[in-house]
Amino acid sequence: MAWMKRTALGLVAAALLAGAGAAVYVQRSFAKLDGELGVAGLGSAVQVRRDGADVAHIQARTPQDAWFAMGYVHAQERTWQLEFNRRVMHGQLSEVFGPATLETDKLMRALDIMGAARRQYAGLPPYAKEALQAYSKGIHAFHLKRPQALPPEFHVLGVQPGGAAGAVWEPEDSVGWALMMALDLGGNWGTEFARLSVARTLDTDRLWQLMPPYPGEKPAASADLAALYRQLGVYRAAGAGSTAAGPGGADGLAAASGAASRKDEGLLSRQISAGMLAWADELTRNAGTNEGKGSNNWVLAGTRTVSGKPLLANDPHLGLSAPAIWYFAGMQAPAGTASDGTPIAAIDAVGATLPGLPFVVLGRTDRVAWGFTNTGPDVQDLYLEQINPADAAQYRTPEGWAPFTVRSETIRVKGGADVQLALRSTRHGPVLSDVQKSHAEVLDLGKYVLSLRWSALDADNQTVLAGLKTNQAKSVDELFEGLAHYHSPMQSVVAADDQGHIRFKAAGRVPLRDAANDIRGVAPSPGWDARYDWKGWLPYEQTPQDDGKGSADGAQGARGWIATANQRVTAPDYPHFLTQDWALPYRYERIAQLIEATEKHDAASMQAIHRDVTSLATRRLLPHLQQAQSAHALAAAAQKELQGFDGVMDAGKAAPLIFVAWTDELARGLIIPRIGEDRFTATYGKRDYRAALEGILERNDTWWCQPASCAGQSAAALGRALDRLQAAYGADPARWRWGTAHPALSVHRPFGNVPALARFFDVSVPSHGDAYTVNVGQYNAGEATGPYVNRHAASLRAVYDLADLEQSRFIYQTGQSGLVFSPRYRDMSTTWAETGYRALQRQPARWVHALTLTPATPAQ
Repeated sequence: MAWMKRTALGLVAAALLAGAGAAVYVQRSFAKLDGELGVAGLGSAVQVRRDGADVAHIQARTPQDAWFAMGYVHAQERTWQLEFNRRVMHGQLSEVFGPATLETDKLMRALDIMGAARRQYAGLPPYAKEALQAYSKGIHAFHLKRPQALPPEFHVLGVQPGGAAGAVWEPEDSVGWALMMALDLGGNWGTEFARLSVARTLDTDRLWQLMPPYPGEKPAASADLAALYRQLGVYRAAGAGSTAAGPGGADGLAAASGAASRKDEGLLSRQISAGMLAWADELTRNAGTNEGKGSNNWVLAGTRTVSGKPLLANDPHLGLSAPAIWYFAGMQAPAGTASDGTPIAAIDAVGATLPGLPFVVLGRTDRVAWGFTNTGPDVQDLYLEQINPADAAQYRTPEGWAPFTVRSETIRVKGGADVQLALRSTRHGPVLSDVQKSHAEVLDLGKYVLSLRWSALDADNQTVLAGLKTNQAKSVDELFEGLAHYHSPMQSVVAADDQGHIRFKAAGRVPLRDAANDIRGVAPSPGWDARYDWKGWLPYEQTPQDDGKGSADGAQGARGWIATANQRVTAPDYPHFLTQDWALPYRYERIAQLIEATEKHDAASMQAIHRDVTSLATRRLLPHLQQAQSAHALAAAAQKELQGFDGVMDAGKAAPLIFVAWTDELARGLIIPRIGEDRFTATYGKRDYRAALEGILERNDTWWCQPASCAGQSAAALGRALDRLQAAYGADPARWRWGTAHPALSVHRPFGNVPALARFFDVSVPSHGDAYTVNVGQYNAGEATGPYVNRHAASLRAVYDLADLEQSRFIYQTGQSGLVFSPRYRDMSTTWAETGYRALQRQPARWVHALTLTPATPAQ
């Protein structure tokens, strides 16, 4: 008994010590928000104060110190986010996660993201270089004398910030992160490849039925794509093997994390690897596609507002993550001078910053506000490069055979041997077939490879310079003068100033194509034919625009408002081709309805538009579902739930879930028999084929619906949907809820797939909407688990009142802190889900926290 008592006391003592140690660690991991910190590298003291909305306000005596402090603050709050993002763009994830992330690393190395970033950084003016240098120095200064414990991600994974070299964030990394945003938002090579893949099975007319052009337009390509690819013999022989492609609470979390490691470190490692493998597969599979990626913005002139001054709203839609992609901050500094004597205008901005960049990306100054949506022009073209049958080191050009340029890369892999890559490029750009497994499944890589021409990789990309200049704008005119430097990805910018001016302009670089180009970049083109090469760039003054007096679509500015929601922003007679892959116009049409429904708007009515969850796309297909005659045992109960349903995608209702499951099954039932299971799986997901379904049902297209009628296919899809829903949610449709299947999930990398940790690191809240509602709730129906989970939504919402900019409002879906133990890690999530807001002020009435950063020597 004495032995048992001693053992029990020892275990209790060990548990208490472990708990005390965990508590101490948790406290030490918090960012210092008050008092004073000595920081090496500052020129003078900087005030960092946080208001009641938890916005961090930086007040410095020079622009350089303001940029430095922004880097320091980002490092305080988002250290792991910076580390993870740096490894993504450098292609260095496998050093931490092993083979699971190898394909992602290969893609980043093939694109040469960091090589392009270094070339672009070299071309920046001294003022912009100094901004990035100061920001980098701020991050380094934080790590030089780190005033807080590293977040648990570093400890669990055994990682040091910056890796062995300690390169936690270099100036070129900021340029690289801007390129990563262009990769996320500015791509269509995946859509081009999908057309190439599908054209093997469908003739060209059927291809355009499956992937229709924008409503009211003809296909952009006049070429018979299916015939062209058959004639060239680009496809891998059926059945042939793939050819090689080229040479809760903080204490609970601490306990769960420790328990997971102690119980089975191998299990934890396997779960992390499995999660990262799924993430890496999705990233590489969806790279080069802007399907399902969208945003809303709109601006009202004073003629349409109660105050007589403009109102502006914005909600950019991005993949949800924890921590969020944004960090809200204000920056103020008087005018200064660059090292070469160049004057630097005063900085005075508040809004959404991106950790990795030293400026407010979306927000306002003291006089002007702006918002972005993705324009989505075609700035990526795939080229079929024909390999010389007599010499595989050469490819065909308009002038004859030329050698591939070959670059060697080494990827270090945790737990395995280094991977040596020989990456090829052509006159167009990198050979993607060297790193994209899907190309080997479709193409005969002994004859052809695919290379990528992408505008964002060009050395003259000065997007970061444009971002710096927006933070100094005092008027709409000055804002767009600064955005003349904006390159990639092209954004549809709406802006307003306190003098009453409003404007829209698409800012960014778009290629011009030859009049003889009969493919126009919508599918891979023969790389040896010069007519498919780009012929220059659309001048900035000729990109789509609206000064509030005329209109890009025929009447917008003249009626006192301008809105963009990724729909076509060019008039029918616009002389230049931008793309045919605009988003379907449902969100824009709904915004227009809601604006026109009220004669004079105020901030409250703008916020009401943000809350709207009526799906015009659902209304269009809904009659076909309501008419479905299914013999399923639950069909009558399901149809009862659909009675009175008018496309409002309410999280508390069953009807939206029934509708979404039906469209999912309908797509599978109509399309898989025509293109095959593998090809469907490779192209489905964020691409939901909604326009194809609308066309098939409205035409009553017997070819697509065979061997049944379209009505029969609709009924069968309902039956399959009810089977799935019954298995998941029970046998009473009245108890089903859209929000149960459709939570907004902000996933942490890499712990989002570790059961013992995900509930602490992920942020999940019920959500309304679908991909076509203003309050968007994009889901990926191709996901094996959680196919209706909302993974892509409003990454922030903001409303700016130019009558009094201090009345501006914002929100986003997690919290300011990226430190999981902090109560500020998720404290905006419920307000975001309920479409509430926080104040976005430059001069708040009170400060909740006040920190002074003072100059210090490295030894201090």
